[in-house]
Amino acid sequence: MIVLIMMVLGAAFSRIIPHPWNFTAIGAMALFGGAYFNDKKLSMLVPMVALALSDLVLGGFHSTTFFVYAGFALIVMMGWFLTEKKSVARIGGLSLAASSVFFLISNFGVWNMDGMYAMTFGGLVQCYVAAIPFFGYQVAGDLFFCTVMFGGYELVKKYALEPNAKLA
Repeated sequence: MIVLIMMVLGAAFSRIIPHPWNFTAIGAMALFGGAYFNDKKLSMLVPMVALALSDLVLGGFHSTTFFVYAGFALIVMMGWFLTEKKSVARIGGLSLAASSVFFLISNFGVWNMDGMYAMTFGGLVQCYVAAIPFFGYQVAGDLFFCTVMFGGYELVKKYALEPNAKLA
């Protein structure tokens, strides 16, 4: 449990250090939390608290915060589908789906709340098109950090948490 919580908090820290826009571990953290915490309430609570703590440090609360948190809550729920069987293909596929879900929900929030775009279908399309450059970083970050978090935890579990495991 402590290892899981520390990994989630570490992922939240990735928002605070310098990084390209959207290349953070937050999406991976949400997917990871959903996949590894046995208690569904805890699987939702720990990543959301970690996200909120990083938002407090960054001053990240804004008009679209509800949409951001809703997107990450859905990603946690997507992680629930990994609790039974984890594989590279399933994790990779859900990582790509998580990036897409976050892109769609968060940019809908920008269109709906920020007043930057006309409240028309054309304005919504314009909002999504303007966000495409950030989507590439989101996908790259989610894939990279899912590899680090899921792979890292499996290694820790195998070699540090299992009493008879050997590194040879």
